[in-house]
Amino acid sequence: MAVSGGGADRYARSRQMLDRAFRAIPAQSQTFSKGWTQYPRGAAPVFAERADGGSVWDVDGNRFIDWPMALGPLLLGHNHPRVNAAIAAQLADGIAFSLPTRGELELAERLIDWFPYAERVRFGKNGSDATAGAVRAARAHTGRDLVLCCGYHGWQDWFIGTTTRNAGVPRDVRALTTAFPYNDPEALAELLQARAGDVAAIILEPMGVIEPVAGYLEEVRRLADAHGAVLIFDECWTGFRLHRQGAFGRFGVAPDLACFGKALGNGVPISAIVGRAEVMEVFDSAFFSFTFGGDALGIAAAGAVLDVLETEPVLAHVDGIGRALLDGMAGQIERHGLGARVCLLGYPARHILDFPGDDGLLLKSVFQQEALRGGVLAAAWHAPSYAHTADDVEQTLAVYDRVFADLALWLEDGTLAERLVGERVQPVFRRP
Repeated sequence: MAVSGGGADRYARSRQMLDRAFRAIPAQSQTFSKGWTQYPRGAAPVFAERADGGSVWDVDGNRFIDWPMALGPLLLGHNHPRVNAAIAAQLADGIAFSLPTRGELELAERLIDWFPYAERVRFGKNGSDATAGAVRAARAHTGRDLVLCCGYHGWQDWFIGTTTRNAGVPRDVRALTTAFPYNDPEALAELLQARAGDVAAIILEPMGVIEPVAGYLEEVRRLADAHGAVLIFDECWTGFRLHRQGAFGRFGVAPDLACFGKALGNGVPISAIVGRAEVMEVFDSAFFSFTFGGDALGIAAAGAVLDVLETEPVLAHVDGIGRALLDGMAGQIERHGLGARVCLLGYPARHILDFPGDDGLLLKSVFQQEALRGGVLAAAWHAPSYAHTADDVEQTLAVYDRVFADLALWLEDGTLAERLVGERVQPVFRRP
């Protein structure tokens, strides 16, 4: 089994450190989706110590099969040797400079060759840098202010003001971005018509965990052209995971700008905006500039990631691991009669377990709690990596089979709430 440690004090150090974190760190974590509210507190680890391949160890020494993989960046897995070697080599030459580096130029040229629609590239440190920069470029290019968005696009004011986490975002800023539903071209067309001449950008995740219906992305492209809006694909998730060329490689629709992060650095912070020269050249004057843009370690890591993608069967392996998980879970859910209570959404390289119903968060919490007992870091979603193995899948499915059997029994006998040892998990974004 993939877990060590145990007993009543299995998470003793995590609990102690969380008490300290309440006195030192607002929200107790730097990232909401990694925090203690996302796992059943008291029955889950809180702090990680180290990781390797497809596994992570918490501060109490418990080992888990790691499926969230740091919220998705670790496409190659923890400690990939070629990425680590590239980072080490760059460390020996320096990590910050007073001039641009050869590496950032070479990586930009490589990404231009990688994506057929790309003519220029700018780098950031995380996905929010890239999406905010792309939106600024679109506004500068069009001379307009309004942005239409679909999906999740990071923490900055222009987007987060559209969510329930909008504290601190001025009302006037919130009014400049409007969300639209996915796979509904008519709704987008109506918004564009209602604000004709005002829309600077249409930004969307080309695919989240639901596939675009036939012709949807093509219609979004047509509508953007018809209304003179810049089309931005937020590919922080789909980039290098859905296809080597992201959504363009999978669906054949080219945006004006695309934003990449996560898998580009395999855990090292780096992001990129790529796109048409006509739009990108506004960055000659529009301000997109910070001390660690073009960070040498991120540039080195990204180059190594592209090397691995070009020379090794990364996506075929990830697809195989993901399909085995999806097929295995689908069979288990059906066999245990949970089809109305547990749903699978997504594609092999990124998928989630959804728990509909008024007690969905309770059901999710108990699922996570019981999977953790079996040695699976269960966030109720999976981002398979090149480092995950068939044994990881076999062990995970063995744990899940027992958990699904127990959930079915506890739902039937009405004892589900009594089975929760930890606290119920909380959503990052709450319903208005």
